[in-house]
Amino acid sequence: MKTQELTVQTGRHRGLHDLTADCERLVAGEGDGLLVVFVPHATAGVVVMELGAGSDADLMAALDRLLPRGADWAHRHGSPGHGADHVLPLLAPPSLTVPVAGGRLRLGAWQSIALLDPNPDNSVRTVLLTFAPA
Repeated sequence: MKTQELTVQTGRHRGLHDLTADCERLVAGEGDGLLVVFVPHATAGVVVMELGAGSDADLMAALDRLLPRGADWAHRHGSPGHGADHVLPLLAPPSLTVPVAGGRLRLGAWQSIALLDPNPDNSVRTVLLTFAPA
């Protein structure tokens, strides 16, 4: 197995942070296997989706509709609406697995791997990448 720990500077920006290039570098030349992407945080997740072309803004708007950032959450510490961030794993889990063939990610056209961080309280996130050869 091959593992790498990434530090992602999210600042106070809620949104998506592209991890695809880091993932591609880890698996380059590794043959066939599986890449596991894991974020060890209660208020962040990982997704495979199209980035850019408005998709990022659409995802955040949908997230805010599904998990509004009002004061109705029982979990209330942190920024306003922070309780919604703790329900994020319902929609964006903390890990995902991507097949690798011939040292290349088997993503579809327009797909990218991204960290989803809706929480403006944390400015730095850790992401663990693990390649398990077949």
